[in-house]
Amino acid sequence: MSDVAKPRGLRALYAWMLTKSQGRNAWWALACFAFAEASFFPIPPDVMLLPMMLADRRHAFRLAAWCAFWSVMGGMLGYAIGALFWNTAGLWLIGVLHIPLAKVELYRQSFSNHAYMIAVQGATPIPYKLVTIASGLAGVPFAAFMFFSAITRSFRFVVLEGLLVHFFGAQAKELLEKYLELALIGFLLLVVLGVVAAIYL
Repeated sequence: MSDVAKPRGLRALYAWMLTKSQGRNAWWALACFAFAEASFFPIPPDVMLLPMMLADRRHAFRLAAWCAFWSVMGGMLGYAIGALFWNTAGLWLIGVLHIPLAKVELYRQSFSNHAYMIAVQGATPIPYKLVTIASGLAGVPFAAFMFFSAITRSFRFVVLEGLLVHFFGAQAKELLEKYLELALIGFLLLVVLGVVAAIYL
């Protein structure tokens, strides 16, 4: 009797993430991921959050809230980079991410005049670090920044992704496992489109 073939490539990575998502350090790894993405890391935490929620749908909302909380905490670092360290860490980071200074200035003006736009932009695929850094650079009152950050991160992770997994998690997991390669390519395209939108639109 032949052995069951082991998953390879993207399927092996997905299987590894599902396994790690149930490990004892998984929640703290997600916290680090969410914190870093809000201030300097290029990949959104959804790539870890969604497999964790699909692996244990009973804790989907708790996981989403945990991710949102640490994303808001990481946003404080992004805010500080814009407000206090723009001429050093800020300029260097924007250069590494290949985001034109004109685009940062556009966001700075938008948040300076309309702080509520933080809540709008934070729910889009646009890199959240751009939102947090530009908010600090714009001098948005810190309390207002935290308020709108909490709204936008909670909406994205808890409301959108949490509800989707809660109600459609079984079907989503089945479809994801069936069309894994297409799903991952689509997600990567969404990330790329967010970066492109941040740079050119």
